[in-house]
Amino acid sequence: MNSSFRVYGLPTGIISPGDPIAERVVAAAGVTCNGFKDGDILVLAETAVATAEGQVIMLSTITPSEQAQELAERYRMDPRTVEVVLRESDSVVGGIPGFLLCMKHGTLLPNAGVDASNAPPGCVTPLPKNPDYSALTIRLAIEAMTGIRIGVIIADSRTHAMRRGCSGVAIGNAGIDAVIDDRGRCDLFGRKLEVTQRAVADNIASAAELVMGEADECIPAAIIRDLGMPIDDQTGIEPIAAEECLFMGVFRKNAGSS
Repeated sequence: MNSSFRVYGLPTGIISPGDPIAERVVAAAGVTCNGFKDGDILVLAETAVATAEGQVIMLSTITPSEQAQELAERYRMDPRTVEVVLRESDSVVGGIPGFLLCMKHGTLLPNAGVDASNAPPGCVTPLPKNPDYSALTIRLAIEAMTGIRIGVIIADSRTHAMRRGCSGVAIGNAGIDAVIDDRGRCDLFGRKLEVTQRAVADNIASAAELVMGEADECIPAAIIRDLGMPIDDQTGIEPIAAEECLFMGVFRKNAGSS
């Protein structure tokens, strides 16, 4: 990969349900950086993608279940939001005031990805139903419009264990290898690496987050240019099994011994 690359934020204006997001980012790229170039990697905020796909839920339409009401009281949350979180998650493993820690599609994440930030008033936005498919669909649409081969990442912002603040995480991918396996390579002193696998898509998502922002920037997309990664037909972000995860392994061990 090239050690020198550029990041361009793409102002698109507010994305509404049903908007053709591929057309919006192509237009924004034309204004910001003379359009897409072969090898570019487009990063899109998951909220913008979910909104364009119509994944916006009005809380006034939600009737909380008894379980949602109990969890809402325990964790000081809106019962309607909790109900949406329960519908979106595979299971709830705990929480802190304002957030439930959930399992969804083999990943731990707060509130199952349900977010009120950058959603219309009185609404919440879940994650796209199939982020990998969303990434592939947008990639193919942009290629059809421009003739340019790019990679596409759908990104979310996540907290990490014992760290303050959020960083970017790739939840959908099309066109690049999401993880580069460095096992077998040697370090500076000739020792072979045994466990190192670089989360390239996550690192790209974090670089894009620096220009996209989390508040009222209205920049839900970014282009990473001159990174030098090959564009291929790879699709997907593959979670690891719970028993391979350090945090989940310790969590399950402690839960089993209590």
